[in-house]
Amino acid sequence: MGTANTRWVLGHKVTVHDSSGDFDLMIAETPPKVQGPPPHLHRSYKESFLIVEGEMEFFVNGELKTVRAGESVDILPGTVHTFSNHSDQVCKWVNIHSPKGFRAFFEAVGIPADEENAQERSIAPEIIRQVIGTAADFDMIIQAGQAAG
Repeated sequence: MGTANTRWVLGHKVTVHDSSGDFDLMIAETPPKVQGPPPHLHRSYKESFLIVEGEMEFFVNGELKTVRAGESVDILPGTVHTFSNHSDQVCKWVNIHSPKGFRAFFEAVGIPADEENAQERSIAPEIIRQVIGTAADFDMIIQAGQAAG
């Protein structure tokens, strides 16, 4: 597996895998102390997270919950959510969106992992503006004013 499908997206290293099913499949690594995306919901996507290594703090429908390796989070359409790695170790996680289509967001705003300073560039102000400005095009409805963590 090459790094062709690996991108830094808002500080997270995301590798998209092709899937024959009606879902997008990715594996990601979140470095220590990295915030997640702004709180958001998807109108049509069901989303699941499986923590493979480390832990992640999830904010789901106003509730904070620490999810550890071997545990998962299942998010229905219309559910406000975000996540952050507040720990001192890398968190590795699998992410599934169903039906297919959300990988286009990662491809649109992600910085190819083999480019210089890709992680830092993925959280640059112009990228944040691009995410906020285009998220709704990808069925990522940002919920202003709902702080997480």
